[in-house]
Amino acid sequence: MRKQFSVTIVMLQLLGACAAPLGVTGKAKGPSDDEGLPQTVIQLAAPNQNVYSARLQPDGRYWYEYHGPVETTLLPLLTVDGKRICGEAGAGETTPGYAT
Repeated sequence: MRKQFSVTIVMLQLLGACAAPLGVTGKAKGPSDDEGLPQTVIQLAAPNQNVYSARLQPDGRYWYEYHGPVETTLLPLLTVDGKRICGEAGAGETTPGYAT
């Protein structure tokens, strides 16, 4: 019984070591990378937002990852005035603009 329990504990530890940590996706991309944000979006964005995690979503707006105390969620990228920043996929716009 004791030997069986010990083997189970060792196997669980070995299997746990094989799992990739949650939320790790490789090298973090910044706004200066090829797939990053246009400079106009970075200039429009209000401070205290993680522009390094921002990306254009299918709804045509830029969203960034907010890492809260319990979970990580997507929030719209806002200007200093509190307006959402839209991109090329939104409402026929060809340059980043505003949305309410």
